[in-house]
Amino acid sequence: MFTSTHRRVRAACAGALAMAFPALALASDSSLDLTTHWAGYAAIAIFVGSYVLVVAEEFTHLRKSQPVMMAAGVIWGVLAIASAQLGQTELAHLAVRDYLLEFAELLLFLLAAMTYVNAMSERGLFEALRMRLLDRGLGYRALFWVTGGLAFVLSPIIDNLTTALVMCAVVLAVGRENTKFVALACINIVVAANAGGAFSPFGDITTLMVWQRGLVEFWTFFALFLPSLVNWLVPAACMHFAVPRGAPAPAVGKALVKRGAWVMVALFALTIVLAVSFHNFLHLPPFMGMMTGLALLKFYGWWLTRTARSSEAADFDRQGAPGDVDAFDTYEQVARAEWDTLLFFFGVIMCVGALGYCGYLALGSQYFYGDLGPTKANILIGLMSAILDNIPMMVAVLQMNPDMSTGQWLLVTLTAGVGGSLLSIGSAAGVALMGQARGQYTFFSHLKWTWAIALGYAAGIWVHLLVNARYF
Repeated sequence: MFTSTHRRVRAACAGALAMAFPALALASDSSLDLTTHWAGYAAIAIFVGSYVLVVAEEFTHLRKSQPVMMAAGVIWGVLAIASAQLGQTELAHLAVRDYLLEFAELLLFLLAAMTYVNAMSERGLFEALRMRLLDRGLGYRALFWVTGGLAFVLSPIIDNLTTALVMCAVVLAVGRENTKFVALACINIVVAANAGGAFSPFGDITTLMVWQRGLVEFWTFFALFLPSLVNWLVPAACMHFAVPRGAPAPAVGKALVKRGAWVMVALFALTIVLAVSFHNFLHLPPFMGMMTGLALLKFYGWWLTRTARSSEAADFDRQGAPGDVDAFDTYEQVARAEWDTLLFFFGVIMCVGALGYCGYLALGSQYFYGDLGPTKANILIGLMSAILDNIPMMVAVLQMNPDMSTGQWLLVTLTAGVGGSLLSIGSAAGVALMGQARGQYTFFSHLKWTWAIALGYAAGIWVHLLVNARYF
């Protein structure tokens, strides 16, 4: 009787920890039962401590990659010692290699995507979009809907964080003097960008990880379009009447698009096609298609540089001064990738893998996906992502690998993607905009509208359960 009760308590505690710190729910094919071992407790304590520092990034100004990278090294060191004591020296080594392979696939995919986005930014495409919107002379309410709509449409293609930053730049340029408009527009952009990223394999890290695992087919993600749209429209409609009337003064200026910009857009579209084709037809990891597309960008950058040098030399001979021909350095765009984010993924995956190696999968998975059921568990995961980042939440679910239908995998993709909108600290887009619109878009200005965002969260889930019933 005591043993049975003790096991139920352990399962409940592990399940609660798995929701609060999802990495506790992970497991590997090569793992030990360290759930009651000193090494397992030490691993939990180290990870929790590191993640507290991640959450407090806004106040400590400590880059989020640093604590999790340190935690990953310390935890695996502890587990290697424990494994050796148990006579399983090679087990930890094999597990680390498995998780390193998982990170490498994600790293190469994102590196190619980030390089393309940086290249298009360097060519002036995003600045041209910003200036085109400013020249329209739109009113505050029209700008509220246009920036939100563009965030929803662009985030499935260029990711939610980049989209949010571009749209926020527009908002600040036209309404910097109107704090109320800036706050409401930034909330709308965060919700729209996160919602738009949820129905595309390229829109958010969580959808990308699910697709790369082969759990949901590429085109099946678009079944989340209507639930994602509802998730954005409900809070946007609630906020509409709070947006001030009137219009800002029209801006004067013109942004020049550099040579080769539209070719890069075409190459990026081709790269996406390659990634999908490698995965669907050749049965190879999508990152192979992305890296092939990155090679195309590098060849094109080489051509731009060669032609720029020859043109400049010709202009110099004719005019006695170098010409204004835009060269392009692809390696410079690689260097501009979000390395803090990429290294954060390394730390999270390694920490998550290490804690899963301890054997917490059976306890956490049984409690949430067994006792609570997948629907409740997936909704709770979305709510928790408002406090913790959605990336470790999704990594945890993937490593738990519960036996779920396609509809449930779509549900957790939706909730993990849009749940972070409930609080400004719940998503990378929200955190970035708090820094970009410092003093105007704040944690508490966002919190004021959490009730409306929660309505959208609930409505999106309801629409998904209704219109995508065939996937369950």
